[in-house]
Amino acid sequence: MEHVLYLECASGISGDMVAAALLDLGADEERVKAAIDSLPLKGFSVEISRVKKSGLDVCDFLVKLETALENHDHDMTYLYGRNVKSEETVSETAMHSHSHTHENAETAMHSHSHTHENAETTAHSHFHPHENSEPGGEHSHVHRGLKEVLEIIKQADLTERAAAIAERTFRILAEAEAKAHGTSLEQVHFHEVGAVDSIVDIVAAAVCLDNLGISEVVIPRLCEGQGFVRCQHGQIPVPVPAVMNIVQAHGLTLHITDTYGELVTPTGAAIAAAVRTADHLPGEFLVEKIGMGAGKRAYERPSILRAMLVKKVQKREAVQERIYCLETNIDDCSGETLGYVMERLLKAGVRDVYYIPIFMKKNRPAYQLNVLCDKEKIAEMERILFRETTTIGVRRIEMERTVLEREIRRVKTKFGEADVKVCMLPNGEKRYYPEYATVAELADKCGVSYQEAYQEVQKAISKHAPDNIE
Repeated sequence: MEHVLYLECASGISGDMVAAALLDLGADEERVKAAIDSLPLKGFSVEISRVKKSGLDVCDFLVKLETALENHDHDMTYLYGRNVKSEETVSETAMHSHSHTHENAETAMHSHSHTHENAETTAHSHFHPHENSEPGGEHSHVHRGLKEVLEIIKQADLTERAAAIAERTFRILAEAEAKAHGTSLEQVHFHEVGAVDSIVDIVAAAVCLDNLGISEVVIPRLCEGQGFVRCQHGQIPVPVPAVMNIVQAHGLTLHITDTYGELVTPTGAAIAAAVRTADHLPGEFLVEKIGMGAGKRAYERPSILRAMLVKKVQKREAVQERIYCLETNIDDCSGETLGYVMERLLKAGVRDVYYIPIFMKKNRPAYQLNVLCDKEKIAEMERILFRETTTIGVRRIEMERTVLEREIRRVKTKFGEADVKVCMLPNGEKRYYPEYATVAELADKCGVSYQEAYQEVQKAISKHAPDNIE
């Protein structure tokens, strides 16, 4: 079954937030675990837990690097200095618990870790730690280019679709970083500290999207903060250059909030650009499921990415159309003639025809003959009226009408099959009407009364509607 995913990025977006929100939607945790375990990477472990954000129960996806790989990415004071507004409202515990590296893959420069918001864990599961690949527990700062990263993804146990999503995401990220640092796509490198958690976050998100059967992704806008954030080579403006390059290249809508700090990470923006298929929700939709993923930094607004599986509501609109009414008054035709004219008009394709008893001048009893037809049928209907009746004039009136959508279906009864007219109301309700001709046919064939045959068709409708009427 195909689903439409809506990502509500009111507090920004990052790779770990996407993975957490999709896991909370019901993505297979074991499948994600198997995919991550298959990555040819060392020196990390992954933890999935339940945390509290503003009192809400939220899923958290945490990539934990070994001590030798940790940096200042979780340190809000280091990232923003003493002027961060959240320092006045968020406790030190909220800013320094759950040290976690950010998935940003900026060229040896911009690799921020998330700080966890007072993560009150209620239940959690751990992926087994990946052992250090360097002798003696020491890590050399290896640099990986896009080619090496794509080779890592290629070696992992991923479906074709999940691998394609991960590869597209990293290409978008690499292009943005290359532009930001004035280098080529072939020469841009990702520092190992950033690459490990970036690769894990992106692969996890790709596996979740594939596992949930997501066919469409709606992302109306990305809400971002402002100010400056500190990296290894100094301060850079928020939104950071890589995010701006992704937004520009892929037409993402950006909304700058009054929050001081980085809400949209390059990895989060790259995932959004890689998977977004629409920037607006259907006018009406049903929410099938909700998932919430936790971010790691403590800002004034809670760091939560809300994801929803939505279903489009197929609202049926009544059809607005134009039709013509032809009418004439006749006081000198026999009943046989009028009956014959009605048959001729119906065979010629008239929408409807009917007679109204009237009294004309000199108090003469007469009939008003009314014909409803489409515009292209007017000439033919008038020829029939002038040839077959005694009228010397036909009035023509253009009318507007509202028509419900309808169709003819078949229903099985103990007497045989009968036609049923199914009319669809604008609110989605359906109404079923047995067709006279087939009811009469069943009555005649089975030797029962018309009422008995009609009631049998009604019973069949009640039993099989709305899904099993052919």
